[in-house]
Amino acid sequence: MHMGLTELQDHVHVINTQMARYGVKFGIYKNGIYNERLFPFDPIPRIITAEEFVDLEKGLKQRVDALNLFLADIYDKKQIIRDNVVPAEFVYRSPGYLAQCEGIKPPMGIFSHISGIDLVKGKNGTWYILEDNLRIPSGASYPLIARMLCRRCCPQTFRERAILDNRNYGKLLKDAMDYVNRGGINVILTPGRYNSAYFEHSYLAEQSDAVLAESMDLYVEDNRVYYRGNNGPVRVGAIYRRLSDDYLDPLTFKPESVIGVPNIMASYRAGNVAIMNTPGNGVADDKGIYYFVPKMIRYYLDQEPILHNAPTYLPFYKEDLDYTLENLDKLVVKDVAEAGGYGVVFGNSLSPEQKESFKAKLRQEPRRFISQEVVDFEDLPIMEGDTVVNRKADLRAFVVSGEETTVWPCGLTRFSRNPSSFIVNSSQGGGFKDTWVLSH
Repeated sequence: MHMGLTELQDHVHVINTQMARYGVKFGIYKNGIYNERLFPFDPIPRIITAEEFVDLEKGLKQRVDALNLFLADIYDKKQIIRDNVVPAEFVYRSPGYLAQCEGIKPPMGIFSHISGIDLVKGKNGTWYILEDNLRIPSGASYPLIARMLCRRCCPQTFRERAILDNRNYGKLLKDAMDYVNRGGINVILTPGRYNSAYFEHSYLAEQSDAVLAESMDLYVEDNRVYYRGNNGPVRVGAIYRRLSDDYLDPLTFKPESVIGVPNIMASYRAGNVAIMNTPGNGVADDKGIYYFVPKMIRYYLDQEPILHNAPTYLPFYKEDLDYTLENLDKLVVKDVAEAGGYGVVFGNSLSPEQKESFKAKLRQEPRRFISQEVVDFEDLPIMEGDTVVNRKADLRAFVVSGEETTVWPCGLTRFSRNPSSFIVNSSQGGGFKDTWVLSH
């Protein structure tokens, strides 16, 4: 559905040039080398109808609420393990589970303040959840700035269409920070200029009226966090951290970290600062735990899941291992420790020798993998030069949890530029487009 978007298509070069001037880039480390490139924007938006968004919104809120309850349970009473809903092995052997976070109760009981939920829409019209991102999900800034530049370049396009405004993301983020703030300023903590999402850190700080800070700008004294302001120290009440758990506090996690803040975890444990998202959230977005999310929804909320996982098998269970080994040709297998499109193996792409080798690995380390039916998800139109072609695309929806759980009426639609690829991740060379949610 193009909706007569010739104006946007005619101005795509101007829009991408403006993005380059703003520094809309995506950086990746590969083989020890940092590479930074522009994140290519496609002007043909993904369009979600008002009716469709109502169902997505309900399902996403339900899922994130259940995941927050799971995190609260796992770091406290662990009732879901005691009731044999989730095997203990899938919690304690998850690389995202942090024993250092046991017993910590975050402000207002919220663990995942900003959740990035990745979905695809099957050609049968059904939306499937592919992945939950509850640690430091990135990407909201890209459709934000794209929409701004498109409005500036082609104002008539937006006057003529009933599209929900996406400019409230900064306010949603600020409201979430204010809700858990323990007294002081709001800070976005960035690892620095060479982080892959540094553009986003600085842009969201501006949008949410927060202070952008690096580790050397913060210090802890008397179990309170302070920002080194121009006119002296300023108390910090909430930190939206954009660095991984392991590097957050060298006195709690990796001692070699030079981008963390010493003793920040002591301040957090004492209840003197809010950290968003909560350290230790990785246990809930482990690809192995993904299998159990529908069970969590039934267990914690006593509801049937509104949105569905892709059909998934857990080789940890013998029957699922047997099914995976027998049907490898029609499955995609994912390494639970990998992200960004890495560690994904399509069974039909393996040679007979590779297949046997991979089956041996599955038998040896079944906990390490999940397998899924290949969802034939929809292709969306993109511009390739002056031609419109179809490519695979997913959607990262952003759910913000504060006083209430809110689904942002937009999202990051990523697409593959490879006509034969199902992998759309930015780190794998994909591009992005805006997501229009219609108001009626």
